[in-house]
Amino acid sequence: MNPEFAPLHALLRQRLETIADHAFRDRDPAAHLKALQTVSEALTAEHQRLKPQLPSRLNHFLTQSSLVKALDYLEGRGE
Repeated sequence: MNPEFAPLHALLRQRLETIADHAFRDRDPAAHLKALQTVSEALTAEHQRLKPQLPSRLNHFLTQSSLVKALDYLEGRGE
């Protein structure tokens, strides 16, 4: 993986982990939604920052919000 993409990779993992945290969602729905919003905004900003240098396939996955596919691509499972 290109080291430049490490923050993008971390944000993708964080977003997917937050989505999957049903205990957090059930315990505090408002805080869970806020956490999702925060990581989503950071992910969008990172996508925009990196957009000029992203491989077209990875850009497509991010544009379409195919987060698992984007993560797989970064981890070498989707090339």
